[in-house]
Formats: sequence, structure tokens, C-alpha cells
Amino acid sequence: MNLTPYGKQIKIRLIELDKPQTWLIEQVRERTGLYCDSSLLYKLSTGQLNVPKIRAAVDEILGLEEKGA
Repeated sequence: MNLTPYGKQIKIRLIELDKPQTWLIEQVRERTGLYCDSSLLYKLSTGQLNVPKIRAAVDEILGLEEKGA
């Protein structure tokens, strides 16, 4: 499964911040109190899953602007 444009934004921003995916997962868990793991993040990045609260947390943590992707 290919990354969506949103998934690519996540990967690029993590590289720019020099942070691993595990860091993002920890940040999402802390901010939302929701369960998040690499599988959930992968599904979000490939468009298989949409969890608005987690996506909003990812946007906020990474400083991504909402582009309706």
C-alpha cells in the first residue's frame, strides 16, 4: 500500500525534525490519551484508517497545516 500525500508529509516532517516514528507515537499518546502504535500510524499514512483525534494530534505535534488530503 502506498503512502497518501498526508502520509508523505508525516514522514518528511519526522525527517526534518530528526525524530523517529516512536517519538511521534509517544507524543500522540500523551496528548490524546488514546492508543497509538506503528500499525495505526501506518494505516493513517496509507489512508486505510481515519481517526480524527489522532490525526489532529499528529498535525499539531508536527506543525502540519490542514490541507484536506
